[in-house]
Amino acid sequence: MPSSPGLFYQRRSSFLRSSTARIIGFLIVLTGSIIGIIAFSRQGLEYKCKYEKPLSVSVTWDKSSSSRDGGISDDGQKRHKVMGFVGIQTGFGSVGRRRALRQTWFPSDHHGLQRLEESTGLVFRFVIGRTSDKIKMSALKEEVAEYDDFLLLDIEEEYSKLPYKTLAFFKAAYALYDCDFYVKADDDIYLRPDRLSLLLAKERPHSQTYLGCMKKGPVFTDQAKMVGEMYEPLSHLLGKEYFLHAYGPIYALSKDVVTSLVALRNNSFRMFSNEDVTIGSWMLAMNVNHEDNRKLCEAECTSSSIAVWDIPKCSGLCNPEKKMLELHGKDICSKSSTLPSGDED
Repeated sequence: MPSSPGLFYQRRSSFLRSSTARIIGFLIVLTGSIIGIIAFSRQGLEYKCKYEKPLSVSVTWDKSSSSRDGGISDDGQKRHKVMGFVGIQTGFGSVGRRRALRQTWFPSDHHGLQRLEESTGLVFRFVIGRTSDKIKMSALKEEVAEYDDFLLLDIEEEYSKLPYKTLAFFKAAYALYDCDFYVKADDDIYLRPDRLSLLLAKERPHSQTYLGCMKKGPVFTDQAKMVGEMYEPLSHLLGKEYFLHAYGPIYALSKDVVTSLVALRNNSFRMFSNEDVTIGSWMLAMNVNHEDNRKLCEAECTSSSIAVWDIPKCSGLCNPEKKMLELHGKDICSKSSTLPSGDED
């Protein structure tokens, strides 16, 4: 007996619903698979990209070498061309400072740091030496693996040896990077990388430039007397004048100046207890132009400040771990627009 029209349409409707459900289910499974494959691929690419080209580098010293690079072994690597290298001098007791910096103007992730360097033309690395303390070295190794933002020097990390570390830094940076400027900065200052980039990019009539927030001290203090002994031909010219040098928290040397420093034999110049005095005294022996810029030593953030620290109370921020975060929370510090280069004069 033939089926009734009503029963036919009911079966047909059930079949269509069943087919539609199967198709929708298949599409859902297929879409999920595609999304999973894409996500996995991206994760793999990000992992590969993150570790394909490590940013951190350890510089070894060839004691037998008398080469122009100061005995630095770079395994034949080509020097990278950038506008400037900024070495943030740090130590084993400054874990908190580095943490504060990575929460403010110094990007904590690999890609963020690369973007900053691409936008400013400046390379940023924490600079640290070594210690015989295995626990501290192990902790440093873990930090390097996590953040990948260090220049490791094969020199003992001691406060009394800061002048040696500074010279080692300039030699290492010169061996790795071909820069217009090499910048030494401490890990307890608040820095505006975009404004520093504009400052370094300015046209200058002098190829040998010593750039910083300059200060004057009487020449014939105990240390300056030694400067006079080092450069006896200059003593009669100095008289009761003043010995000009940059404050230690941040200063920059042009390529020609660093080239001259690198060419020096180790221990050929006297080392003083203060690193900024040591560098300043060496500048007396070179035909450098002292470029004084007060934007590198402002006590508060302004629309044009480049480096902020508690001058003259402290040689840096007095409480850097706390003050760094407070400054970064102010729009005038972290979010104010960068001034055109013409306004930086």
